[in-house]
Amino acid sequence: MERAPAGSAPAIAAGRAAPVAAPATCPARPPYLPRRPEASPLYRVLADHFETLERVHEERFEPAHGPLRAAARRAVGRFLDCGLLEHGFARVRCSTCRAEFLVAFRCKGRQFCPSCHARRLAEWSLWLAERLLAPVAHRQVVLTIPKRLRPYFLQDRRRLGLLSRLATRTLRAYVEAAVGARAVVPGLIVCAQTFGSVAHFHPHLHVLMSDGAFRRDGTFVPLPAPEAAVLEAQWQRSVLAEFVRRGWLEEEAAAAMLAWPHSGFGAYLGPPIDERAGLLRVARYAARAPVAESRLRYDAERGAVELVADRSDGPYAGVHRMMALEFVARWADHVPERYEVGVRYAGAYATRRRVWWRRRGVELVQTPTAQEAPPEPAADWPALRARRRRWAELLRMVFKVEVEVCPRCGGEAQIVGFVTEPTVVRRILLHLERRGREARAGPWAGAVAAPG
Repeated sequence: MERAPAGSAPAIAAGRAAPVAAPATCPARPPYLPRRPEASPLYRVLADHFETLERVHEERFEPAHGPLRAAARRAVGRFLDCGLLEHGFARVRCSTCRAEFLVAFRCKGRQFCPSCHARRLAEWSLWLAERLLAPVAHRQVVLTIPKRLRPYFLQDRRRLGLLSRLATRTLRAYVEAAVGARAVVPGLIVCAQTFGSVAHFHPHLHVLMSDGAFRRDGTFVPLPAPEAAVLEAQWQRSVLAEFVRRGWLEEEAAAAMLAWPHSGFGAYLGPPIDERAGLLRVARYAARAPVAESRLRYDAERGAVELVADRSDGPYAGVHRMMALEFVARWADHVPERYEVGVRYAGAYATRRRVWWRRRGVELVQTPTAQEAPPEPAADWPALRARRRRWAELLRMVFKVEVEVCPRCGGEAQIVGFVTEPTVVRRILLHLERRGREARAGPWAGAVAAPG
């Protein structure tokens, strides 16, 4: 739920609801059970150890991780407030049985809050499907850099934007050479990631690229069989040349890196993806949060963390154990700055080019083959909707659950007001705590929390 309620519909974000049997009047989709943020392992790790990290970071972690950034401090404060009734809430009432429950506000955090970031990804993927992605096949492209160059991005995260621009130039040149035409552009969505399988600092790029390129009239030129080795060589030369041009690397060092048998540069070209649902899954994976709470285990007594890698093979596969302070220091490396751009659109998906095509009525379509008749004009995409969708609609469309259904009677639940004043919040929670036994007997019992 958004912290500032003015002009926006809030989202159900907190509370602890006991499972109840769905009444006969309930819809086919199950009701949404709010989360309990303070019970998550990530919340408990940060609540227990971040203050300690602030005290010891300069001495123990700064040589490897750099200074502790103000963005990380802000992110932790907002994350620890996210979903807690003590920091404000909305009142939600069932229009049928008149039962009421409280819904806490959200921090709206990017990357660092798994719940809020999941909402962003759900909204973003729907926007991709409705407004951006052309009706053609796409490929996932992953571009990596060697360990020697990674510290340059730890000290200055603005350089991630430079890396993304190098990737778009490299991929455009590669596609132009592959299709044998100059006046064509692929559709590119570039997501910058700074984390590896076990939350270590590993800047790299995930790119969603159309499996071909578009001409100025919107027709599509398919990409021949891709050659990852050619793309990797182009990527290596492009990055090293830019490092030399900016004075970050000596020419002799760059020449030596070009001669390495295992350069550390990598370029992965995935298979074509035709299915829209599979394409959106890849997009959400490319823009995911650094840590999935399902892979995180926290031992509070030992102050240790277990992180299950998201890979089944390679050096990072398996379960990795570390002290909680080390994990929090790693986590802080991935918090984006306030105005940092994580996703960029280029080529056919660049805003400027899309506006140019829209003004001229150009539709992005596939080129007909010689054996086929010209296809009908591409069907209109769904009507353009507001960028900000209601949380209830997102969950209904993406996760197949009903947020605005009363679990007691199946009636419609509606927001009737917002409470943000600290003194009023405290009075309401104290009043509900006095009636806690009765409140906790109902299906929305967990929405009532004792004041902090």
